[in-house]
Amino acid sequence: MGRTYDRREFIKTATAGSFGIGVATAGLPVQRANTPAHPKPLDVVRMGFVGVGHQGSSHVENFLKIAGVEVRAICDIVPEKVAAIQQKVIAAGQPEPAAYARGPEDFRRLCERDDLDLVFTATPWEWHAPICAAALRAGKHAATEVPMAVTIDQCWELVELSEQTGRHCVMMENCCYDRTEMMILHMVRQGAFGDLIHAECGYLHDLRELKLTDFYEGRWRIRHSISRNGDLYPTHGLGPVAQCLNVNRGNRFTTLVSMASQSRGLNLWAAEHIGPDSPEAAQRYALGDVVTTLIHTAAGPTIVVTHDTDSPRPYSRNLLVQGTRGVVRKYPEEKVYLEGRSPADRWEDLAAYRDRYEHPVWRKLEEQSRGAGHGGMDYIEDYRLIECLRSGTPTDMDVYDGAAWSAVSQLSERSIAAGSAPQECPDFTRGRWRERLPLGIVGGG
Repeated sequence: MGRTYDRREFIKTATAGSFGIGVATAGLPVQRANTPAHPKPLDVVRMGFVGVGHQGSSHVENFLKIAGVEVRAICDIVPEKVAAIQQKVIAAGQPEPAAYARGPEDFRRLCERDDLDLVFTATPWEWHAPICAAALRAGKHAATEVPMAVTIDQCWELVELSEQTGRHCVMMENCCYDRTEMMILHMVRQGAFGDLIHAECGYLHDLRELKLTDFYEGRWRIRHSISRNGDLYPTHGLGPVAQCLNVNRGNRFTTLVSMASQSRGLNLWAAEHIGPDSPEAAQRYALGDVVTTLIHTAAGPTIVVTHDTDSPRPYSRNLLVQGTRGVVRKYPEEKVYLEGRSPADRWEDLAAYRDRYEHPVWRKLEEQSRGAGHGGMDYIEDYRLIECLRSGTPTDMDVYDGAAWSAVSQLSERSIAAGSAPQECPDFTRGRWRERLPLGIVGGG
């Protein structure tokens, strides 16, 4: 592709004068948002998988339970992992899938098969964009674990390839399918919070032990903490919030600033648990323990995103959505305040509103998703992808979403490196965000 982010910024559609657009959350149309790909429906979705470690193997198990899916090919750098998944596919009553285990580039042979419709990626982050690009060039749909890409140039490449080939490129952000996040989106669409004005979110997860031991194949994840200082993993929190704020569908990210604390957590953990003289304790880590990013959107609402993976703390995505008529939050407890309904100046339990605002997808798929990864949301995101491909309807998340949410990582790195200087966010839709319809509330099952 070759073109840089700076050149893109010169040619992108100007957004001056668009800041007065309001985010109307009541009475929104329920049509699906437009996407670059409008392929014909698939009776059967023939799948190839690249990366079948922790998360990848879980996805394979989900897809084997979904009607209309055939698992045709498996790729991983560890032959034993490929063999284990082959046996799971056989146990599910399908023919043994082809194996690809000749090294990190063997996914290219898989993508060139003529009997695949979708290539699904669950590899280390740096391979997501190259694998998706290879799949798109080979005429396949692409789906990837988060993030979709680690650089803005990669985001642009995938946007252009999806548009040129007419194939979907979907970042599988499972947190958009969490029961509470989907309920909050339903409440937003019903106007429960009025017009949205602010949101907070993040990824706050103590990963010190996982990063500094052999949990990740080849310890790939710690390499990012060694060399990069920014929000390395924004999409778990940002995805659900972006959907509530209609990002890429009537709104968009315009500017962000980021700052990072000092780096202490990884060195302290390594000294205490591996040894004060260990290479891990002596290593210098670029990643600040807490990275805070503030994003402005074209329609006016602001977003605070927090990345914190190197501190001792309980898990949180720090979700908060605030509007002119109320506010809701998740973590450490699920609480809501609705003006005119809630007791004055007091939080209520969000569960009190579940009967009224439960998302219809969860109503229909709760039993099917029981026992699946991350409380069932992994199954639901996989189910919805197949449902969209088989019906020929646009996917819930498209290449523009994957690009906009993933680009926050490199933008935050640039902001921190420049002393928290503001960074302009690329408009991957090239102005079409103004006409694209908000994500609607759909059923399932």
